[in-house]
Amino acid sequence: MESFTLHLLTKIIFGRGAEERVGEEVKKYSEKVLLHYGGGSIKKSGLYDRVVKSLREAGVEFVELGGVVPNPRLGLVRKGIDICRKGGIDFILAVGGGSVIDSAKAIASGVMYDGDVWDFFEKRGTVNVEKALPIGTILTISAAGSEMSPNMVITNEENGRKLSAGKHDSTRPVFSMLNPELTMTLPKFQIACGAVDMFAHIVERYFTNTENVSVTDEMCEGIFRAIIKNAIKAVTDPKDYEAMADLMWAGTIAHNGILGTGREEDWSSHYIEHELSAIYDIAHGAGLAAIVPAWMKYVYKQDVKRFAQYARNVFHIIEQDVEKAANRGIEETEKFFKSLGLETTLEGLKIGDEDFKKMSQLAVKSNTIGNFVKLKSEDIEKIYRLALK
Repeated sequence: MESFTLHLLTKIIFGRGAEERVGEEVKKYSEKVLLHYGGGSIKKSGLYDRVVKSLREAGVEFVELGGVVPNPRLGLVRKGIDICRKGGIDFILAVGGGSVIDSAKAIASGVMYDGDVWDFFEKRGTVNVEKALPIGTILTISAAGSEMSPNMVITNEENGRKLSAGKHDSTRPVFSMLNPELTMTLPKFQIACGAVDMFAHIVERYFTNTENVSVTDEMCEGIFRAIIKNAIKAVTDPKDYEAMADLMWAGTIAHNGILGTGREEDWSSHYIEHELSAIYDIAHGAGLAAIVPAWMKYVYKQDVKRFAQYARNVFHIIEQDVEKAANRGIEETEKFFKSLGLETTLEGLKIGDEDFKKMSQLAVKSNTIGNFVKLKSEDIEKIYRLALK
C-alpha cells in the first residue's frame, strides 16, 4: 500500500426532504449566490420552487443561470464567471447532476483566476486550480460522484475537446444534499448510464499494480456488488426508494477518493470515452458501457489473477482456471451493462471507425495514458476497434 492523505471536506445531508434545508446551509457561507441548473426538469418536478422558497426564507439573494447540458459547455461556464464577477457573487449552488456540478466547479475556479478558465483543462499539470468559490449541491442524478469529488469535466464547443481538471480540495462541494426521491422521475436510460459511470469509477481504481491493498479491494468489491444489485432493481422500478438510495450513496462513495487510497489509479477508460462523447455528444455512461469491456479485454493479461479475483468476488464466478475466470468476469461485466438496457458496442451506438485514429491521438495526454497498462495511441485505437462490434 502507498502512503496517502485523505481530506473529505463535504458535508453530506442524505434522505427524504434533504433539499428543504438548503437555505440554512447556504446562509452559513453567503447571502448572494449563483443558482446553477440544467433544463426545465427541476421546474416541472417542483424542486426549483422548493429551493427558491428555502433560499428566500433564509434571506439569501440569488441570481439564476440555467441551461447546462450533458457534456457541459465552456461557453456557459464563461458566462457564469462573468455573472459572478459583475454581481459580487461568492457562492455557487448547483442543482442537478454531474454536468451541472462540474459546470459550477469550473465557474467557481474561473472566478478566482486571472486567466481563461480553459487553461485549467488544456494546460492541466502546468496551470492548476489553487482556489475556488465555495460550492453547494443538490443532487438529482446518481452517476458522476461530482457531489463529493474535486474533479470536473468540461467540453469546449469551439474545438470539440472534452477535458478534465480539478483535484484541488477547493473544488470539493462544502455540502451536498442527497435525496433519493429526486432521482425517481429519471428515465431508465439515465439511471442505467449513471450506474455504469459509477461502476467505471471503481474499475479505474480497482485495477492497479499496487500490491497489498486488501482493505480497498474489499471495499471496491462490495460497492461493485451493491451497484449491480441496486441498478437492476432501479431500472426495473425507479420508484423503489431503497434501491435508489443505495445507488445514490454508491455513486458518491465510488468517486469521493476513499476507494483509491493507497493505490495507483488508472483512468484510461475515462480518457478514451471522453473523446467519444466530445465528438458524438453521447451520454458518458453509454460510451463507458462499450469502452470498459473492450479495455478489460485488451489489458487483462497484465494481471490475470486480479481479473480472476474480480470475477470471483464481484460476480461469484466458480472457476478454478485463472484465465477462464478472468474472461468470465469480463463477460459478466458486459452482461450486466446489457441487463440495464445499454448497448455494449460502438456499432450499437451508431458510431463507426472513421474517427478512431483522430480520437486515439487526442486521448493521449503526453506519450501514454493509464497506469495499469500504459497505453499509446495505437493501443487506444485497438481498444476502439475491440469496442466496435
